[in-house]
Amino acid sequence: MPARTGQQYIDHLSTNPAEVWIGGEKVDDVTTHPAFRNGVRSLAALYDLQHNPATEDAMTFKSPSSGDSVGRSFIIPKTIQDLVDRREMMTNWAWESCGMMARTPDFLNCGISGWAGSAEYFSANRPEFRDNVLNYHTYIRENDLTLTHTLVNLQRSRNISISDRLEDRVALTVVKETDAGIVVHGSRILATLGPISDEIAVYPTRTHLLGDEAKKQAFSFALPCATPGMKFMCRESLDYGRSSFDHPLGSRFEEMDAVVFFDNVFVPWERVFLLGDVEMANKFAAATQSTSHTGHQVVNRTVVKTEFLLGLTSLMCETLGSTQVPHVQERIGEIIVNLEMLKACVRAAEADAQLNEWGMMCPSFGPLTAARTVFANSMYPRMAEIVQLLGSSSLMVLPAESDFHSEIAPELERYLATETAGAKDRVRLFHLAWDVACSAFGGRQILYERFFGGDPVRNTMLLYQGYDKTNAMDRVQRFLEREG
Repeated sequence: MPARTGQQYIDHLSTNPAEVWIGGEKVDDVTTHPAFRNGVRSLAALYDLQHNPATEDAMTFKSPSSGDSVGRSFIIPKTIQDLVDRREMMTNWAWESCGMMARTPDFLNCGISGWAGSAEYFSANRPEFRDNVLNYHTYIRENDLTLTHTLVNLQRSRNISISDRLEDRVALTVVKETDAGIVVHGSRILATLGPISDEIAVYPTRTHLLGDEAKKQAFSFALPCATPGMKFMCRESLDYGRSSFDHPLGSRFEEMDAVVFFDNVFVPWERVFLLGDVEMANKFAAATQSTSHTGHQVVNRTVVKTEFLLGLTSLMCETLGSTQVPHVQERIGEIIVNLEMLKACVRAAEADAQLNEWGMMCPSFGPLTAARTVFANSMYPRMAEIVQLLGSSSLMVLPAESDFHSEIAPELERYLATETAGAKDRVRLFHLAWDVACSAFGGRQILYERFFGGDPVRNTMLLYQGYDKTNAMDRVQRFLEREG
């Protein structure tokens, strides 16, 4: 199958149902269930862009094996231009959700393509694992599948070490090896988009490293989400079934987060990529440089999200007539600075990209890590606060769409209009601002941006431990030894 359409995505999801639970209910069909159906439609719209004459060339490339047009996010980049072309494709997808859907399919497509471009790494574990990775990449590319992933184990208690101490009863664990494959049991988080995905990739842990004794938890594999014994336990849906006027983001872009339970799940050998080597599991991300490719997608999406917030806050202030107020200009100026810094990081990562030892072009990791860290820790929470500060009481004066079709509508038009906008346009805009910064959907966005890349403290510790500081220290030492 070449690059698929939105309807093909929906049909495959409907005919291959995963076991999904939400609110005490087992879901029969996520494509029609009110908690999931609008998220499904939003993903379907992404696939339809692959067949839109205006965007098709940017969204696809010719498959090296079939010659069909396939999604460009599956490319194994060989040149910097490949990275630039892929960014254009990812930007088109990111704008479909204004950057609010973090786990659109290009994220994991880039990650698995990164594995395939460094497939020799896996052969050091077992020779056949190299072929498993390459074959899997070809399979998801030629079938244009949607993936979710998990990479963090649940723990009964936290510790301050970078390495986790895991319990077999809780963490996902290999409980048996057979001639046909392995059997795993336990739990993993956080499978965002999991209930509406075709496949799940189980990563080696990245920011939560494994201790030396954790051979039974050191692995990587992939399975269909509909595999027997696998269950997705979802949080409460943030799509309340309201109109896109009342909840413009929550009604469209619920990507859903889930815990995944594995009840003695069988994984065939051809779906296993790493097994039993703690050191390889811990070094996996850096060695394959797959996180440079997913980081490229992440930071590019944050550029789109920040530009969206710039547009939103600018429209808010034009509507309220506050564009000449000094503190308004200062706050929107903060967003402009954030946007230009993020754009510079994306371009720097591309400009300083290098071929890895296996000939794959990898974006520079440093600018992407810096951008991800500052966006999660300070930029995005602050920009959400700026939306609140600029919106002030207008974020509370929010009649529902139905009020404009009631007998009170003339009074709404009379009292809520501004010099630049009618009442309904004003309310529609500030419903959007509310959904960004005040609603449950907006709260989840802030929390997710803070933590979806892992524990920010551990991430910074790993950055410190892995960053080459010798040149900086040598320069200071030479200065101290300078005479005169």
